[in-house]
Amino acid sequence: MRIRFRYCASLVAAIGALAMTGAASAADKLVVAADVGFAPHVMANPAGGFEGYNVDMIEEIARRLGVEYEIVDQEWSGIFAGLNAKKYDFIIAPTTVTPERAEKMLFMEGYLDSEIMFLVREDAPDITSLEELGGKIISVNKGNVYDKWATERMDQYGWEMQRYGKNADAIQAVLSGRAFANIASGSAAGWAAKQNPQLKTSISVNTGRVFSTPFRLDDAATREKIERVVECMKLDGFFSMLHEKWFAGPAAPGSTMVTVDPGIGAPGVNGYDATTHEPECG
Repeated sequence: MRIRFRYCASLVAAIGALAMTGAASAADKLVVAADVGFAPHVMANPAGGFEGYNVDMIEEIARRLGVEYEIVDQEWSGIFAGLNAKKYDFIIAPTTVTPERAEKMLFMEGYLDSEIMFLVREDAPDITSLEELGGKIISVNKGNVYDKWATERMDQYGWEMQRYGKNADAIQAVLSGRAFANIASGSAAGWAAKQNPQLKTSISVNTGRVFSTPFRLDDAATREKIERVVECMKLDGFFSMLHEKWFAGPAAPGSTMVTVDPGIGAPGVNGYDATTHEPECG
């Protein structure tokens, strides 16, 4: 029998009051965090709410669970500390799974493949190798995986770094000429270039990694609940639809967006439960 859920998702930004309580949400509401402005994943819209790939994702998760949701705008540099302080239940900002992060948080299975991409002005010379970026200034969202990746390679390739609290500000640094290139996910860079004719994507680096959702180490129950919903969203084509809506093309067969892992969590890192299970989709 198909179960019908009541849809009561809301778009409310909570910052001060939630931080003062230091408590996560009640059982009938999901309080989630995102670095608002990281396009096209979570963006402010003119109506005062939020929009983007990850907004559509949490809205659908909440709809299927029959609960409300609330998005907390949190700069990336402090987003993991806020999770562990129980300011929110989990993070919907696209978060690359790494072994180091998995020692401090629980990840569910990935929902989007990740790559590194450079974004430059449209009138900039074409770049065909990382060596050509020597002596250039690279702007990045402070504290994210792209910051770490570029910082680790500063000596090797000879570029300089500028770090910003919001990726939108890092992109603006490229537009204004303060930086030569912004480094971010392929989705973020592609969206920015699509929206602004003064920008274009440049060289990309395949990481083999995925975006996932982090939970607190002591909250395996919430992770499993959310992951089981995400599995059904993969199987019924919801993520493929999202990919086409925000990235102008359907998800590729065999990609993370349509592939369900037999266990719970992100394979290959701490916290993965390899016990097989069958998706339970109504």
